[in-house]
Amino acid sequence: MAKVIVIGLPGEAGLWVADLGTGTVTPFQPPAGSPLEAASKLRAGGAVVIKGVDFSVAVKSADDAFSGHLDG
Repeated sequence: MAKVIVIGLPGEAGLWVADLGTGTVTPFQPPAGSPLEAASKLRAGGAVVIKGVDFSVAVKSADDAFSGHLDG
C-alpha cells in the first residue's frame, strides 16, 4: 500500500509530498519529463487528476477535520 501522496490544492501552483510513514509534508517539483510533470501540467490547465486515493477532503483547519467537518 502506498504511504506517500502528492497533493495540489486549487489556487496554489505548487505541489506537496505527504509521507505518511514519516509524518512529513514537503514542497515538491516533479522531475522534468516525468509522468508526474505531465499530470501537473494537466492540473495547471484545470484538470483534476486522481489515482490511488479513495478519500480526500479539503477543510479550513486541522481542528475542523478533528471535529468531523467536511466542508472547507
